[in-house]
Amino acid sequence: MAASGSNRPMESRTGRVKQRYNTKGERLVAGVVPLSADKSYVLLIQSTRRKGWVLPKGGWELDEECTEAAAREAWEEAGILVTIDYDLGDIQETSPRKKHSSSGKSKQKEVALYRFYEATVNSEEIEWPEKEKRERKWFTYAEAYEQLKDRPELQAALERSTMKR
Repeated sequence: MAASGSNRPMESRTGRVKQRYNTKGERLVAGVVPLSADKSYVLLIQSTRRKGWVLPKGGWELDEECTEAAAREAWEEAGILVTIDYDLGDIQETSPRKKHSSSGKSKQKEVALYRFYEATVNSEEIEWPEKEKRERKWFTYAEAYEQLKDRPELQAALERSTMKR
């Protein structure tokens, strides 16, 4: 599953034109729990929408397999090349967040269904598509669990991983 950085695009995919949805209308999102080779550390990235740290994840698109989407998101958001090790299964978004429209009224944000994979980080590249937007940082299990406290779906993915506690 790993690929060299040289054949990776330096621009993130944007928009929802090719976004997958299931029959319930849930947006399908692929992500990784990126672990160090010894499974002692997990790499989190700075969220661009809110303060805090998150796991690399994003929309699963029509022209790719779910594992490809997860590895692509790891590249675009964290600048890491990974090997997908395990399917951690589907995780339902527990609390749809409110999104404010341009009119100032709030409306419900679409609900997502997450599919996470445990992945081993093979390399951290110096340049990557979202380098200017995000920081990346290694955390222990306890540190990461605390950082993800406002995102129960991300905590669930971390819990399902084989990371050392």
